[in-house]
Amino acid sequence: MADLKKLVDELSKLTVLEAAELTEMLEEKWGVSAAAPVAVAAAAGAAGVAAEAVEEQSEFDVILKDIGPKKIDVIKAIRQITTIGLKDAKDLAEAANSKILEQAGKDAAADAKAKLEAAGATVELV
Repeated sequence: MADLKKLVDELSKLTVLEAAELTEMLEEKWGVSAAAPVAVAAAAGAAGVAAEAVEEQSEFDVILKDIGPKKIDVIKAIRQITTIGLKDAKDLAEAANSKILEQAGKDAAADAKAKLEAAGATVELV
């Protein structure tokens, strides 16, 4: 029988890419569906592999939580980010928890957040 402690130690050293490749190889060899590796990943989570295997979020919603004291500057920033009209930008700025961007890339979301915060707004990326 295999030395399980040694196996756990070796699995703990895997990078995220290596763990994903191992998952694919085991699926192919054992003929199991994608649901089975989840159980394997959960078991390996005790060894710290599952935490590394979590994919980084790549799409974000930019939510305007509070307009702040500079309403006009925030409306200008919304127009610059979204290229919508003045009335629509004003409506977004005045509504609670408005989605300024939906499923934006990481860089675009960070840029939008920076512009809105520079204008005095409070922003959340989800």
